[in-house]
Amino acid sequence: MSKHTLGLTAALLLCAGAMTILPAAPAQAAESADVACHLKFTLSGWSVIYKHAEGKGFITCNNGQTAPVKISVVGGGLTAGKFRIDDGKGDISHVRSINDVFGSYVEAGAEAGVVKSGTAQVLTKGTTSLALAGTGEGVNLGISVGKFTITRR
Repeated sequence: MSKHTLGLTAALLLCAGAMTILPAAPAQAAESADVACHLKFTLSGWSVIYKHAEGKGFITCNNGQTAPVKISVVGGGLTAGKFRIDDGKGDISHVRSINDVFGSYVEAGAEAGVVKSGTAQVLTKGTTSLALAGTGEGVNLGISVGKFTITRR
């Protein structure tokens, strides 16, 4: 075999090998793609040094997955008050499926409000982020650290 024929044979083998690998590439790309999920929730609670709140909501993801959820917030700090969030919304990012949404997120925040109250904060759970926003009413004042837990209902 001449060097030219050997080089051409090697090039053809490489191309044939590449063609057998190509069909698997889209499946791998789809598996690592981020799924966007959204949370709608209501929440009510109280705090006097210890913070406690419970609520419920519904998660929808752009891949078609949905789930009713239970929310609980516990923590501590220099807080006092009673509050209610009626129209809470959350955007959850860096997940592969709805299963990555469930669990506890680290929460740290400062609250201040009388009668009409609002909240906006970003929580994390590993590489997953949860951006929350909502409006409600109550009286709350203080600084707290705790966890925001989402479980299936």
